[in-house]
Amino acid sequence: MRISIAHLYGILWFIAHLLISSTNDVLMKYLGLSLGVYQVVFLRFFFSTLTLLPFFLYKKATFSTTRPLLHIVRGVLLFSGITLWCIGLTSGKVALATTINFTMPIFVLLLARIFLQESVTKFKLIATCLGLVGVVVALNPLSEVFNPYSLFLLVSAFIFATLDIVNKKFITKEPMINMIFYSSLVTMLCSIPPAIWQWQAVTIPTLLIFLILGIGANLILYCLLKSFILIEASSIAPYRSLELIFSASLGYLAFKELPDRMLVAGAVIIVLATAIITYESALRARKKQKSII
Repeated sequence: MRISIAHLYGILWFIAHLLISSTNDVLMKYLGLSLGVYQVVFLRFFFSTLTLLPFFLYKKATFSTTRPLLHIVRGVLLFSGITLWCIGLTSGKVALATTINFTMPIFVLLLARIFLQESVTKFKLIATCLGLVGVVVALNPLSEVFNPYSLFLLVSAFIFATLDIVNKKFITKEPMINMIFYSSLVTMLCSIPPAIWQWQAVTIPTLLIFLILGIGANLILYCLLKSFILIEASSIAPYRSLELIFSASLGYLAFKELPDRMLVAGAVIIVLATAIITYESALRARKKQKSII
C-alpha cells in the first residue's frame, strides 16, 4: 500500500504536535515546581498572546469579532482547564497526565449525546465503559501511593472536552487565528488577579522558558490543524499513542519519573477505548457521506 506525500506530511505534522505538547507539559511542570500555578498560567498565555500579534500584522488580520461572549466562555473554560491541569501535572507524573488526557474523546462522546443529541452506538458505549475502567486502573485509587491531586487532571480533561463541544456547537466563520488569539487573551486576563496574589520574582532565563512555552502553545494547535487539513482524524489515531512514549521519555529525562505497571495497563486500556471511538466515528461519517452522494 503506497502512502501519498500529503498523507506522510499529515502524519509528520501530527507527530510534531504530540512532541511539542509533551515538551510543553514538561516545561509547565518544571516551572510549576518553583512558581505558583496562576503565575505559570498567566505568563504562558501572556507570551502566547504576544507571539500571535506578528501574525496579525503579517496577514493584515482584523481584531474585530462578531461573538465576544463566545470567546469569553471559551477563555474561561480554557483558564479553568489549564489551571487544574497545571496543578495535577505539578504534583504527579507527566505520563499520568498524558494518559488522563486520552479520556477527552470519551467525555466528548458523553457530552455530545447530552447537548448535541448525537447518537451513541453499542461500540461507543462499550468503548466508553472500557475507557472509564482504564482511568480507574491508571489512577489506582486504592494503592498507598495514590495522589488525590491526580483527580484534577480528570476534571481538567472533562473541561477540555466541554470546550470541544462549545467549539463544535458554536463554530463561527471567524479566522482561526482570531479564535486562538481571543482564547489566549481571555485566559491571560482571567489569571491576572490570582497571579498578582501569588507573584514571585522571575529571572531572565525563566522568562525565556515561558516564551518557548507560549510559542509552543500556538504551535500545538497549528501543527494539529495542518495535520487535519492533509489527512482524516481516523488516519492519525494509531500515532496518538506516541505521545505516551514522548511524555514518559521526557518525564524520565527531566524528573527521573518511571510509569508503574498500573499506569501502563490503564494507558493501554484507555488508548484502545479511544481508538475504538475514533474508528467507529470515522466509519459512520464515511457511510453518511456515501448515503448523501
